[in-house]
Amino acid sequence: MALVRDNATALYRQIADQLRDEIAARLFEPSGRLPTENEIGARFGVSRVTVRLALDRLETEGLIERRKGKGTFTAGKRVQHPLDRLRSFHESLRLQGLDATMRPLSARMVVTPPDLREDFGARCLEVCRLHLVDGEPVALGRSLLPPALEPVDWQAAGHRPIYGMLQDVVGKPVGGADIEVKAAAAEAEVAVALGLPVGAPVLVMDRRSVFVGGGCADRSVFHIRSERYSFILSHSWDG
Repeated sequence: MALVRDNATALYRQIADQLRDEIAARLFEPSGRLPTENEIGARFGVSRVTVRLALDRLETEGLIERRKGKGTFTAGKRVQHPLDRLRSFHESLRLQGLDATMRPLSARMVVTPPDLREDFGARCLEVCRLHLVDGEPVALGRSLLPPALEPVDWQAAGHRPIYGMLQDVVGKPVGGADIEVKAAAAEAEVAVALGLPVGAPVLVMDRRSVFVGGGCADRSVFHIRSERYSFILSHSWDG
C-alpha cells in the first residue's frame, strides 16, 4: 500500500496501520520477526525516525516487542509443538521454519535411575543442551541415554536431533514415546539458562521414548519458557 503523503494522517500512523494489518494476517509467521527499520524505511520511502514512531505506536498497543540485538517481533509469538506426531524437540522447531539451534552444555556418565537400569545398565549418559530460537533460549533439555552414545562428540554433533543419533549409534529407530506436560516454577539452574527470574513459571515436558521392538531409547526432561511455547494436540471425530 502506497502512503498518502498529503493525507492529514501522519505518515508514521499510516505505516503503523499497514503493519498492524499485516500482523493480523500473520504475514510475519512463523518466526514473528518484522523487517528491520532500514528495510521498512526503504519499503515506504521514509526516514528511520518515521519508522521508529510507527513501531513505537505498535509497541504501545502491545502488538510488537523489540529485543536488543535481535530485532522486532510480533508480541506473544509462540512456538508450537504437535503432540500427535513423534518428533524430536529440535526437529519440531526446524519443521516450523524457525531459526532453531542447540547449544551443548554438558555430556557425562551418571548413575542410572532405578527405573532405567534394566535398559541402560548401572550407568548411562546424561546430555544437557540449550534450545534456542532466533538466538534466544526457549528450552533447557536434559536427556538420559544408552551408554553406547558416550563416545559421541556432542560439540561436533551440532544441531543433530537425539533420535537420529540413537538410530545411527544403536542401529534401531525410535518407535514411540510417552509424554507428560506440566507446569512448574523455575529453579536457579533452569532460570539462569533460560534468562528468567527464579520461580518464574515454566512448562516441563517429560518424555520417555522407546525403540521399535521395545526397550527405552531416552528419558528426557525439557524445561520450556511458557510464554514462548505451546503444545498442540489434534483429534478427529469418527462418530
